[in-house]
Amino acid sequence: QVQLVESGGGLVQAGGSLRLSCVASGSIFSINTMGWYRQAPGKQRELVARITRDYGIRKYADSVRGRFTISRDDAKNTVYLQMNSLKPEDTGVYYCSAEISMSWATATVDYWGQGTQVTVSS
Repeated sequence: QVQLVESGGGLVQAGGSLRLSCVASGSIFSINTMGWYRQAPGKQRELVARITRDYGIRKYADSVRGRFTISRDDAKNTVYLQMNSLKPEDTGVYYCSAEISMSWATATVDYWGQGTQVTVSS
C-alpha cells in the first residue's frame, strides 16, 4: 500500500506565507511526477503546481506563478509547496498527488493525499 500525507496547512493573513509538505510512504519503487492541487468551496479541483522526476520540470497555474514554488526531495519521497504573498482567493483544500510505481514491472498509479486546509483571511 502507498500513502500520501500532507501537512502545513492553516490560517494565515493575506500577504503571509505557508509551506506545505507531502510525504509518500509504503511499497514505493519509484515516483514520477508529483504535484499539488486545490479545491475551493463550490469549485472544481485545479492544478496548482507539479514537478517531474527527471530534470525537475515545473508547471504552475497562472494564478500562482511567481508566488508559489514547488520542490521535491526524492531521498525523502517528499514534495513541498512554498506559498508566499497569499491571497484570500488561495483559500481551499490542498491535495498532494504522485505518480507511483510499486515495482519495476508495474505501471505508475496516481495516488492522492487526504488534503490540508489553507485559509487566507483578508
